[in-house]
Amino acid sequence: MTNKGYTTYADPDTSAKARAKDQQVSPKFAREVAGMIRGMKVERAVEMLEEVIALDRPVPLKRYNKRVSHKKGVGPGRYPVKASKAILSTILSAASNAEYKGLSPSDMAVTTITISRGQTIPGHMPRAQGRATPWNQETANIEVIIEEVE
Repeated sequence: MTNKGYTTYADPDTSAKARAKDQQVSPKFAREVAGMIRGMKVERAVEMLEEVIALDRPVPLKRYNKRVSHKKGVGPGRYPVKASKAILSTILSAASNAEYKGLSPSDMAVTTITISRGQTIPGHMPRAQGRATPWNQETANIEVIIEEVE
C-alpha cells in the first residue's frame, strides 16, 4: 500500500491517477482553476476547462482577487488559459489511465486535485544603469485522482 509521491491514497481498483510536474503556469491561477472543478464529474470538468480556454467562462478568484474586475454571475474572475490547458491535459491523462485499467471515465469524478509550487526557473530582467532585477518563472506541480462514483 504505497503512495509513490501522491498526497492521498486512492483505491487502485476504482481510481486512476495522473501527475504533471514543473508545468510553466502560475501556481496561484492553477489553484483557483483546481478549486473550480474539484468534485465534478470528469466530463463536466473537461467541458468547463474548454470553456475557460475559449474565454467563454471566467474562473472565480477566491483568494488573490484585489483590484480584479467582476465578471457577470461570478464576481471577481479571470480567464487563466495556460493553467486551464495544463490541468485539462492532466485530467485527460488520468482519464486515459482509467480506460487502460478497464474503468469508464464517464462514471468518474475528480476527487483529488492538488496544486503545489514546483521549481523556480531563475531569470533576470535588464534595468537601467547596468543593473538587473530577478525575473523568475514560477512552475506548478499538478496531481489529479479520479474515482468511480454512483
